[in-house]
Amino acid sequence: MSKMPNYISTTNACKLCRPLGAALAFRGIEGAVPYLHGSQGCATYMRRYIISHFNEPIDIASSSLSEKHAVYGGAANLKLGLKNVTSKYHPQLIGIATTCLTETIGDDVPRILQEYAKEEGTGQTLPLNVHVSTPSYAGSHMEGFHGAVKSVVEQLATAAPTKRSINLLPGLVSSADYRYLSEIMQDFGLSSTILPDLSETLDGPALMEYEKIPQGGTPLAAIRGMGGARATIEFGRTMNTNKHGSGGLSLQEHFACPNHCLGLPLGIGETDRLFALLETLSSRTTPHKYVQERGRLVDSYVDGHKYVFGKRAIIYGDEDLVVGLTAFLAEIGIKPVLCASGGKSGLLSEAVAAVTKGILGADEMPRVLEGMDFFDIAAEAEQLGPDLLVGHSKGAPLARKLNIPLIRVGFPIHDRIGGQRLLHLGYRGAQMLFDTVTNSLIEKKQNDSPIGYSYM
Repeated sequence: MSKMPNYISTTNACKLCRPLGAALAFRGIEGAVPYLHGSQGCATYMRRYIISHFNEPIDIASSSLSEKHAVYGGAANLKLGLKNVTSKYHPQLIGIATTCLTETIGDDVPRILQEYAKEEGTGQTLPLNVHVSTPSYAGSHMEGFHGAVKSVVEQLATAAPTKRSINLLPGLVSSADYRYLSEIMQDFGLSSTILPDLSETLDGPALMEYEKIPQGGTPLAAIRGMGGARATIEFGRTMNTNKHGSGGLSLQEHFACPNHCLGLPLGIGETDRLFALLETLSSRTTPHKYVQERGRLVDSYVDGHKYVFGKRAIIYGDEDLVVGLTAFLAEIGIKPVLCASGGKSGLLSEAVAAVTKGILGADEMPRVLEGMDFFDIAAEAEQLGPDLLVGHSKGAPLARKLNIPLIRVGFPIHDRIGGQRLLHLGYRGAQMLFDTVTNSLIEKKQNDSPIGYSYM
């Protein structure tokens, strides 16, 4: 394997900035407006990046700090911005995330918000303000996303009479995934609060008039009642510590709500674990339609095994997505040779080992690297001879250079249409992913052949 270079610079990062993730999480709450306490450029960049993936408009408010605020502080601009957002949007909640600038100058956001409430709250109802610390120079967009979810439950959830509802914290998945998870919970007869819920707020229908705040998202009343749920299900094998923003552990610590931390249900093995837990929580057997979905998926694995077995894959992206994709690829017979992420949880290697135990032999374990950028991934790829890349669109130049397929999964997908509608999770999502992977490998073989072939 190649020796890691002796430098600390980042070239084409394999992650995005922390407040961007927080903005996405806040977007999945009913009546909420994401608000960045920082410069206008941060909000503009994040809006553009999010729009390129979801193909939906998104407003992100900003306190629009300039050079002088780096000296005198941004309190006045934060208060004025909150006042303007309240009058223009009439939100139920404003989700405030800090940026590099405000973290560096040391703005005390909780204190500023207390002052603002005293100054503006007399005689009028103000929207709820939820704040989260998200300096871009520390962590990734996933830490910002999970940190925002944790802040929301810590600042809004209350002790409530124990109900039969279930909290579901899926992390950053596609809008189609959120819809599918809601369908699964309903089919098990489980009342659930999914936080956040981007199923409609970033994948809505065409409208005659623009809505400043789109319909959908997790209702605030449901968030307030999360402390009274009888269980929480949280996806992510690198999420088992509050240090990295576990909303599930926070609910468990504050309200004694048991937290069940599972891997992203990608592929049969990880989805089986989810359905086994749902059977326990619901006291029901798995509905017949999901038994059928699983059976069809197994059948397709058999049908396509000869096309995928022994192929070598590089997987990159968000840590928990990398873990889930590794589990899926290993179970269909593809050998993961490199699992890379820009995240630095310190848990990636352990999680990859856990999901491949019993599938891969000791001599087949992939190289697992955290804190990677695409310069590093490209250097590793030259030594590993992969047959395909699996990850988001930022790997497209490397796939082109290596002349191998790129299976676009995760966020961002900004060079194809419909990234928000890609279904990844459950048996149904694994079926779509398996077909995509298999057909991409078949297409590559056809394109490389001087004669090709026309039937299977």
